[in-house]
Amino acid sequence: MEELAAREVVLVRALDRAEPESPRWTAADRAWASRVAAETVGTGATPDAFVASRAHAALQRLLPRDVAASAGVWRSLQRPSWHASWVLVATAVAFVAGALADRVGGSQFVNLLAPPVWALVAWNAAVYVLLLAGALVGLVRRRPTAPGPIAGLVRRAVRRGSEARAPRGLDELGLARVWPDYAADWLEASAPLVAARASAVLHAAAAALALGLLAGLYLRGLVLDYRAGWQSTFLDPAAVQTLLGTLFAPASQLSGVPLPDLAGVEALRVAPGAAGDVGGSAAPWIHLYAWTLGLAVVLPRTLLALWSLGRARRLARRFPLPLHEPYFQQQLRHLRSGPARVRLAPHAQAPQAQATLALRSICARVWGESVQLDVDPVAGYGDEEQAPHPAAGAEPDAVIALFDMAATPEDEQQGRFVRRLVAALPPSVPLLLVVDEAGFGARFATLEQRMTQRRAAWAAFARGFGTAAVVLDLSAPDLAVADRLLQAALERPVQRA
Repeated sequence: MEELAAREVVLVRALDRAEPESPRWTAADRAWASRVAAETVGTGATPDAFVASRAHAALQRLLPRDVAASAGVWRSLQRPSWHASWVLVATAVAFVAGALADRVGGSQFVNLLAPPVWALVAWNAAVYVLLLAGALVGLVRRRPTAPGPIAGLVRRAVRRGSEARAPRGLDELGLARVWPDYAADWLEASAPLVAARASAVLHAAAAALALGLLAGLYLRGLVLDYRAGWQSTFLDPAAVQTLLGTLFAPASQLSGVPLPDLAGVEALRVAPGAAGDVGGSAAPWIHLYAWTLGLAVVLPRTLLALWSLGRARRLARRFPLPLHEPYFQQQLRHLRSGPARVRLAPHAQAPQAQATLALRSICARVWGESVQLDVDPVAGYGDEEQAPHPAAGAEPDAVIALFDMAATPEDEQQGRFVRRLVAALPPSVPLLLVVDEAGFGARFATLEQRMTQRRAAWAAFARGFGTAAVVLDLSAPDLAVADRLLQAALERPVQRA
């Protein structure tokens, strides 16, 4: 989906997740939006098309056109967050800054060992090393690297801008409470796109700065006599010849401008306090600088800018929302035929009939009234490796691993059971950890410290798998609380290694 449609999806997601539920956006409204989207796009539509259609329908219901406050929200959602002219402005400013940098050493004297040109080359080389290192680290870790200082600065600027441009009338529309969540979610979701656009601006500006520096050199060289030479306390002519030969070798090979021999380098040495016509003509060296900056700065930075612009364009047209996450998978149920299916995988002991009915009621609140709850055979102690595989061709919408709080969580038993389920399930199927405290609570209801310790043990066990344990009294659960806890667990199910 496109960027503007993705904004609508992120706002509706913030509304759907709001706790407590907004009186202007109820479960009935959510169901209506899903039904309208399914009818609009048809059962053969792509997930992107359905999610975008649902969000647009939801906002049309929530933000009627005849309400004045709605216009500000629609403008905010449809306002472009990027203008291609920003690249042109950045390059123009950088070019002028480079052209106005009228010192490349002393006045009308080019110190071959210490001009700002080498600082510019070194800075760009450091940038290339950091970019390459970041790419390699991301390749090895197989996950995005943490944002660097520049990315963090850009994100803070975007966040402040979004806060400053929040539309008016949010209270009237019932959006005041969810708008900060929407802004934070959008900042997170659009981070790759913002980074690509910022990279394009920075790379283009770096290339323009180098071009401006060269343009200033050549223009001033038309009316001023630049001289070139070198001074050093520690380097002798042989060392300077080696150094200049190494630094200018690619430029000399491509341009055909020869480098001086040892005698020529020695003749360019400038004695301390020397005045008048010192060194040699700077013309060949300026040509070498131009080729060096072109090879080391202008060409790679231009290519990087074009690549970043292309990537930003692709991301804007095919915005990467995480449709594999449980929230979206739950919405996409409306594109499929048949009821949702949830597998219950009990450990150590089979659930009581009352507990199964309670779980069925909770699942109905989460996945719809027609949800089908399938109960697997019990995996006993020591038989965790025999946890059943899902039936072929019948991928469930979720799997719930059910434990009894009376058992102390151990890596060799419960942990092995969870790992077995993870290995048997497709990555798109969320695995949730539910702990029934009914029996344990009946025995130790008066010992609050004992209950607290056991809950903490199960919480620590779940954290080891990157999730949170859903602790419920399945003999008499509070369905509203259980619904909220299970929804939260769906947002962060057991993490795959």
